[in-house]
Amino acid sequence: MVNQEQQIIRGQLVRISEQTIKGVEIRIEDGKIQSIQEIDNAPEVFILPPFVDAHVHIESSMLVPAEFARLAVVHGTGATVSDPHEIGNVLGVEGVEYMIENGKKVPFKFYFGAPSCVPATPFETAGAVISPNDIDRLFQNPDIKYLAEMMNWPGVLQKDPEVMEKIRIAQKHNRPVDGHAPGLKGQQAHDYATAGISTDHECFTAEEALDKLACGMKILIREGSAAKNFDALVDLLHEHSAQMMFCSDDKHPDNLVEGHINQLAARAVKRGVDSFKVLQAACVNPVAHYGLELGQLKEGDPADLIVVKDLQNFEVLKTYLNGQLVAENGKSLIPRSQSNIINKFDASPLQDNQLRIAAKEKHIQIIEASDGQLITKSITEEALIEEGFVSPDPSRDILKLVVLNRYTQNNEPAIAFIRGFGMKEGAIASSVAHDSHNLIAVGTNDKEITKAINLLIEAKGGVAAVKDKEEKVLPLPVAGLMSADDGYEVAAAYSHVDAFAKSMGSKLSSPFMTLSFMALLVIPSLKLSDKGLFNGETFSFTSLFSEDQ
Repeated sequence: MVNQEQQIIRGQLVRISEQTIKGVEIRIEDGKIQSIQEIDNAPEVFILPPFVDAHVHIESSMLVPAEFARLAVVHGTGATVSDPHEIGNVLGVEGVEYMIENGKKVPFKFYFGAPSCVPATPFETAGAVISPNDIDRLFQNPDIKYLAEMMNWPGVLQKDPEVMEKIRIAQKHNRPVDGHAPGLKGQQAHDYATAGISTDHECFTAEEALDKLACGMKILIREGSAAKNFDALVDLLHEHSAQMMFCSDDKHPDNLVEGHINQLAARAVKRGVDSFKVLQAACVNPVAHYGLELGQLKEGDPADLIVVKDLQNFEVLKTYLNGQLVAENGKSLIPRSQSNIINKFDASPLQDNQLRIAAKEKHIQIIEASDGQLITKSITEEALIEEGFVSPDPSRDILKLVVLNRYTQNNEPAIAFIRGFGMKEGAIASSVAHDSHNLIAVGTNDKEITKAINLLIEAKGGVAAVKDKEEKVLPLPVAGLMSADDGYEVAAAYSHVDAFAKSMGSKLSSPFMTLSFMALLVIPSLKLSDKGLFNGETFSFTSLFSEDQ
């Protein structure tokens, strides 16, 4: 209900902090709220502050920020707390600056952090280093709002000098420090929080979250394309809504087309959480915690607001940012903009015989992946040995996993075996492989794994799937992580590749997203880097082979 010339919006204003709903007329001038007047007979639509994704890697949408924004505003998202950790691991400070500048092309409120862990560990090859001095320089930029997730929690607990220096620099600049400490509880959680860590988005049980809440940390309920912790944590909102937020962490483009934080709000209300508590976590807490310049529906604020049909399903009718109508009735009104391409990609093509693993023992250590979780298990199985080499065994869901350094030529691949993908044929590969974004592939045979990897080397990044003579590739030329093409077209193209991957037998909800996390060494227990099989609990390399009993 808007008069475009006068910029007058009428509806039921939801005051989240006061827990009131009143019919109002909002007058907007020069992008700001000039007045809010109570009126009778206001339309039965509800006016809220925009939703905020309190922790997201924009790169995981496979879209540059300008395209991410076009999709997100449709779902009432007006701002993101964005960690450019992924492009930082590829291109360093140059990558962080690219994200900031690209985000400024559109009327959306991106708030970026300074990546704290580039490289994430010394046990993998990354494309860049972001030093404490780099972080100090980044904080000179007012667009950098926080120190992004401190993934090196062992370094925090052990008071590693470089880790503590990065935290000290953030505190010097009065910036909050984000956490990343899966499974940490008790005294360790206390020590982690005491070091200056203010949030955590990695909790996968309510018990863990309660420990961290008791330490004064804010807990983010994460529900992304791969990691799904909503069901484990949502009931904590009943008692702890003041200390909680929602985030996606990683959101593939097809999922972003479907919905965003609005979906989590609707699910929480359906679970019986009071709508005001839900909206506090979805709209208010991130703004307060990070000091975001996102309007909160007060006179003099930027005219940032959404109009929703009701407070149960949160169907978004309109989204305004700085008084500009950016989405209406499911359609984005943000025009496309041109984005330049930056990358770092220099891998040599593979040969099939480079994937052979001579059988040293009869039993092998296998990564066990689970749908909706970043955490893996380590299991031991008897290997399928053919002509002296360890082979994949799709009949037992034991597939070959390969990681190849993408930054320099003539490297030998690291090889392991994995259960959980369920593929009966073919192979898939990706240059999105947290955290260093080397090439990663999983498949049922060496020939198709090699083909999938080589397709990505030719494209200088993307996702690929190969089965028999059929192949599909979605190029991601921006850092090997993102496309600058139309976001809806990228989402459709990704859906086709994803469906093709699932046609090989995988039952995973997001095979490519799960694959991307199989190189994430900071999440236990067993992962694979370009340097070898890695135990995330002991933070050390481990052998593929288990000594036979």
